[in-house]
Amino acid sequence: MSLRPDLAVIAANVAHGSRVLDVGCGDGALMAALRDHGCDARGLELASEDVASAVAKGLSVVQGDADVDLSGYPDDSFDYAILSQTLQTTRAPDVVLDHLLRIGRKAFVSFPNFAHWRVRASLLWGGRMPVTRLLPLAWYATPNIHHVTIDDFRALLKERGIAVEGAWFLSGDQRTGAALANLLAEHAIFLLRR
Repeated sequence: MSLRPDLAVIAANVAHGSRVLDVGCGDGALMAALRDHGCDARGLELASEDVASAVAKGLSVVQGDADVDLSGYPDDSFDYAILSQTLQTTRAPDVVLDHLLRIGRKAFVSFPNFAHWRVRASLLWGGRMPVTRLLPLAWYATPNIHHVTIDDFRALLKERGIAVEGAWFLSGDQRTGAALANLLAEHAIFLLRR
């Protein structure tokens, strides 16, 4: 099974044998790839149907809410904490980010970039919230409650003194450069540490 492009980037950059917590793990696709790479992968997922799907694959997943349940995890319990396409759905993204970096020695965070040129054009010319490949639902049906851009996220990291160990930017399924990422990248992946 091939991974979604952002998950493939994350999987390729997690060290073999690491202890990993995948927050918002969905059906466990990334966890399964990491397990097959010798990692001890655990998951936290809000949707009960995704929890059931992941558990049916033999994965260690519990049902929980990132906004509430991360506070119960001890400090430095994982090598990596991962939050992929979930940050923008949390009520308090800054608090969730703090928990990720407390729980894991490093954290991967990926999210759709709401400043991508197609999103901007949709708002400018159509006057409506965009529906794109990465943002496929209408505004009233989307779980996205925070519309984060790459530059917004970079500013939050700077404000909090969080170091960036790596950053990858995707346009479609292809990587794009960092210089114009806020305009040209549909999706961003950051590897962070305190």
